[in-house]
Amino acid sequence: MQQAVIAATGLYTPEQSISNVELVEAFNSYVERFNADNADAIAAGTVEALTPSSAEFIEKASGIKARFVMNKSGILDPAIMRPVIAERPNEEISILAEMAVAAAREAIAKWGKPVSEIGAVLCAASNMQRAYPAMAIEVQQALGIEGFAFDMNVACSSATFGIKTAADFIASGSAKAVLMVNPEICSGHLNFKDRDSHFIFGDVATAVVVEAADRADGGWDILGTRLKTQFSNNIRNNFGFLNNAAPEGIGATDKLFVQEGRKVFREVVPMVSEMIVSHAADLGIDPTGLKRLWLHQANINMNAMIGRKVLGRDPTPEENVIILDTYANTSSAGSIIAFHRANSDFAAGDTGLICSFGAGYSAGTVFVRKR
Repeated sequence: MQQAVIAATGLYTPEQSISNVELVEAFNSYVERFNADNADAIAAGTVEALTPSSAEFIEKASGIKARFVMNKSGILDPAIMRPVIAERPNEEISILAEMAVAAAREAIAKWGKPVSEIGAVLCAASNMQRAYPAMAIEVQQALGIEGFAFDMNVACSSATFGIKTAADFIASGSAKAVLMVNPEICSGHLNFKDRDSHFIFGDVATAVVVEAADRADGGWDILGTRLKTQFSNNIRNNFGFLNNAAPEGIGATDKLFVQEGRKVFREVVPMVSEMIVSHAADLGIDPTGLKRLWLHQANINMNAMIGRKVLGRDPTPEENVIILDTYANTSSAGSIIAFHRANSDFAAGDTGLICSFGAGYSAGTVFVRKR
């Protein structure tokens, strides 16, 4: 059975960024207007007054200081409070595919081989622009890749599930190299009028080339992959193709991102920590000896606790990479951004872990070793 290697990665970062201060200023303007417009109802107790936010609250709750977005002006306009992204004609590449292609071009350039060697394209992301045609096929067309392509969605764990799928294609001989992309416009599903979640997400795209080991020049041996899912309603987004058929229409707030954050923390941290330690044991890896953890970037406190449970001590910033301070939560792309930006100091034989976790619940572990 052919082993798989992570041969290269790529990253596309939007040009625009929003600081916590900017986001809070827009949110508090909305709160002030809402409370003024509903003063009588608030006084009568039929409407609950909204609470202002602060940059300090956001950073303490999440570790996030800023986020990159595809459209800044609409999000910061108190009368709009959502990204404004124009639809494109069918003949033009879609915006998510365009982001994916940009990340893929960087990964392919680093890989240094022709696209003719890629046999499959996977688009693994939380927020799909449309039901069909698959964005992966659009990316395949834009890059001139033959073979096959398809989309897959496992929320924030989509990238690790995608790496596992790519490695399985390598093992079965279905492809000699696979391109896996993770375009995310997470700002599009975020309720910017909700104090508890309006700061969570950012936009980005990542790409990974997975290749057969006998053809790879350097890269990272995939030592083992493991996936887990467990149903939970604590993180949910009800937007889908049937929304237009629902009697209430598509304006309900539950069609956007909603979560029970405290429940997620209590339930996901132990699940992921135990999964990592168990998978490491099955592979004969001492988790306390891992050089680096590239974890999903949702919340700094979750990552700190998982790092502590896995390493058996408080991890250093170099061991437990945090990029969410500037990128925020980018769903499927977060762990790949961390890996992409913080692996150049590895020597041959050094081991690390790419790990995702999120809605579903879903979790994925990918142990890698520098070749």
